[in-house]
Amino acid sequence: MNCISHYLKTKNEQLKIYILKLTINSIGKLANWRIRKLIQGGIKKMSNQRLSEFDIQEAIKNVANLMGVSARTAPKSAGKDFVVIKVIYEEEVNRLAEEMVHYGEEFSKKNFDRDGDNVKNSLAVLLIGIKDAQSLGLNCGACGYDQCSDRISHKKNEFDGPQCAFRLLDMGIAIGSAVKTAGIMNVDNRIMYRAGVVAKKMGLINADFVMGIPLSVTGKSIYFDR
Repeated sequence: MNCISHYLKTKNEQLKIYILKLTINSIGKLANWRIRKLIQGGIKKMSNQRLSEFDIQEAIKNVANLMGVSARTAPKSAGKDFVVIKVIYEEEVNRLAEEMVHYGEEFSKKNFDRDGDNVKNSLAVLLIGIKDAQSLGLNCGACGYDQCSDRISHKKNEFDGPQCAFRLLDMGIAIGSAVKTAGIMNVDNRIMYRAGVVAKKMGLINADFVMGIPLSVTGKSIYFDR
């Protein structure tokens, strides 16, 4: 402030230049000092922190939400959206894992125990499916019926069907968009049919056809070399 006051009062041009340089230099030193203090404080704070389970859970929730956004905004046939999305955590994940193992044992179905163990060690599971999906109206025959109006969805053993092929494509694109986001965020994941079967059976999501995507954060992906 004193430098600025002298600068305003003096009429000597050389002195004005000298005072101006001195003022700029002082401001620069003050700014550098404050920046150093902020950096030192940040480093000290960071040195006292480690990535805790709470931090990982918060990160997983953020990623799962972004995956849901990706699935929701993925393109849909004729712009009609029949995709349903839900994410489960902690207790529901443990319940799903236990039921997957039990389902495999009860019906003698292979690898439900393996995938159930994966789910048990996951931090979250994103469920993506379709519900009450209307036919696109192209009469393409891909669902097994010549006419879309003839297709009637029935409750089946694991999933309800037949489903319009274009709606299944919509669901697949939504799943691909979701796991793309997980990949960008470096979160390990795997698309699991078996998780979807049991999640539907348990009523964890109201869907006719559904897949599960467990999420994990470890030094090596738990979903491979199983």
